[in-house]
Amino acid sequence: MGWLEGTAAVITGGGSGLGRALVDRFVAEGAQVGVLERSAEKADKLRAEFGGTVVVVAGDVSNYADNVAVVQQTVAQFGRLDTFVGNAGIWDFSTRLVDIPEDKLDELFDEVFHINVKGYLLGARAAIGELAKTGGSVILTVSNAGFYPGGGGPLYTASKHAARGLIAELAFEFAPKVRVNGVAPGAMLTDLRGPSALGLAGTSIASLPLAELMENFTPLQTLPEPADFTGHYVLLASKANSSTATGAVINCDGGLGVRGVVAVAGGLDL
Repeated sequence: MGWLEGTAAVITGGGSGLGRALVDRFVAEGAQVGVLERSAEKADKLRAEFGGTVVVVAGDVSNYADNVAVVQQTVAQFGRLDTFVGNAGIWDFSTRLVDIPEDKLDELFDEVFHINVKGYLLGARAAIGELAKTGGSVILTVSNAGFYPGGGGPLYTASKHAARGLIAELAFEFAPKVRVNGVAPGAMLTDLRGPSALGLAGTSIASLPLAELMENFTPLQTLPEPADFTGHYVLLASKANSSTATGAVINCDGGLGVRGVVAVAGGLDL
């Protein structure tokens, strides 16, 4: 019997990468799952593979109606909602502020924050009524960039610090009925894409030499698979195993924070 037997969850960005690994793990732990996925192709693939165990809505996390739709369809199918996992996001490929074209700043800011922050806000707002009925929880994906510089450029880093602030505030607002926590993974082999404002919507983080970076910069010296992070989410989703946790973020960055980033990547060059 799994830790999430008899529960239902909504996971955003569940079509690939960490989101898809979370769908697999939550189902394996006994949960029924609703997924909000922007790619219609990935949404169709989930439906084909999981059948009635997973409800899939093709939509955008930055659109409130799409968040409401996945919550409503999940509850209609499974009768309840116990966990909302805000996971969909984009990365700015560590683009420095001075390297962002001036005419792209507004567009890039809106794109990153609409997905990485507004998407969490809208999802939590859409889910809170149902979560309160079950005494459920919200889990948001943060990042090592939510704690330290160098895990992204200024926009990604700021968006992940905002996610930490959102966790703290919602944990305060939603108590005592709903717990709110986060998981902050480090780098992994995934299909995390970049912003269209920088022409990087088709570029994946997996195109970088991640294994070499993790070996050089983290004490554990390994490049995890997305599945390696899913246990942290299961723990926080399990009321029996984390009933005292709210406002917490599990930092699982391979020890980056212990070691610190010692290599300075260049300087200001204008």
